[in-house]
Amino acid sequence: MRQMPVNKPLDEIISRSIAKEIGSKAKSPFENAYKAALAMPDVSYVQGFLAFAGQPFQPIEHSWLEQPDRIVDPTLPHLGRAATDLHYFPAQSLTVKRLKAVVEEAREDYPDDDPLPIYGPEPYAYYGDLMLGGKDYQKAFEQAAAKCRELNQPRLNDRGSSNGHGR
Repeated sequence: MRQMPVNKPLDEIISRSIAKEIGSKAKSPFENAYKAALAMPDVSYVQGFLAFAGQPFQPIEHSWLEQPDRIVDPTLPHLGRAATDLHYFPAQSLTVKRLKAVVEEAREDYPDDDPLPIYGPEPYAYYGDLMLGGKDYQKAFEQAAAKCRELNQPRLNDRGSSNGHGR
C-alpha cells in the first residue's frame, strides 16, 4: 500500500492549545506528541516526516496526532511555519493503548535510552542520515523528499530576468 501525505487539515487552534497544556518543547516532536496523546481523547500517535519549503531543504522526522477529521501537531508553535505550508507524510500510526505499552516496554528493556521515536520490529535501515523502521518509513521518506524537492525548486520570477542577465 502506497503512503500518501495526510489529507486532513491541521487544526492550529487545538495544536497551540495542547502545546501550551503539555509544555511543548522545540525539537522534541516525539515527546510532545506522546504527552499530547496521553492528554487528548480519540487520537492516534503518528510518526513520519514533515515537508516544507526552505531550510533544511529535506524532510524532517516528526510526530503528530491524528483525529478522524484533523491533524493536531503539538510542536506547531516551534516550527515557525504557517499550517498551510506543512505537509505530513505518515510512516506509522499507533493507538494510545499501543503507544503506552511500547513505551513502557522500551523503558523496562532499555532504561538508559529514550523510548521515542518508535521504529517497530527490525530490520531497521538507514535512509540518508536517519535510522528508521522498515519499508513504510522508506516510502514516507521518499514521498516527503519528493515534496521537498518540489517546494524548493528555484522559481524563475524569484531570480529576475530569465536570460541570465538580471537587471
